[in-house]
Amino acid sequence: MIIFSPFGFFFLVLLFFLLGLLFLFIHIGLITVAAGKIGLSPNQIFLFLLASLLGSHVNLPLARVRRETDPLEETLVRFFGVPYVVPRLSEEAYTVIALNVGGGLIPVLLSLYLWVKNGLSLEPVLGTTLLTYVTYRLARPIPGVGIGVPFLIPPILAALFAVLVAPSKAPVVAYISGTLGTLIGADLLHLKDIPRLRTPVASIGGAGTFDGIFLTGIVAVLLA
Repeated sequence: MIIFSPFGFFFLVLLFFLLGLLFLFIHIGLITVAAGKIGLSPNQIFLFLLASLLGSHVNLPLARVRRETDPLEETLVRFFGVPYVVPRLSEEAYTVIALNVGGGLIPVLLSLYLWVKNGLSLEPVLGTTLLTYVTYRLARPIPGVGIGVPFLIPPILAALFAVLVAPSKAPVVAYISGTLGTLIGADLLHLKDIPRLRTPVASIGGAGTFDGIFLTGIVAVLLA
């Protein structure tokens, strides 16, 4: 298990403060409506957000692949004030493929729970297939960062599909399609690109708080 926290203590305290504000909005605002439409009570959606926040700092290692090294990397050294460029030796390096608990595992488990609870059949399959194709075509590997996808396109597409195909279950179908489609299309189908990222950890679902998979599902629900 890898514990990864890209934020300082102050930022983490701020995030918990913002989560407290979200708790209030859940009971009195728009998120209450969205939570009710996907079958969650206000307390359940708060626990979901809390688990996602805490889980976003935990990555579960799945595999290790050899990553590319940059042969053009150089080191600048000075000798008696004279700069010398020394090429860096290419060393064998690896990237750990991990599953982020808050941004990947929890949204997937919630999607499967909603799928079974609402008795859905083909609608999420079709929506997930559509979102998988679109996100796969849009996703681009960014060296040192990860797999990048234009943020608004997947949730908008998931919401439009859900409204047209399953209007009575639109929020639920939008959440499932957006979450699973982004996970498969942007992350799983681009595992072959991980060696090009030149990063020590490639986290499915993101190495930080509330990455693309989490946000895509939430925004899709609000739009639907």
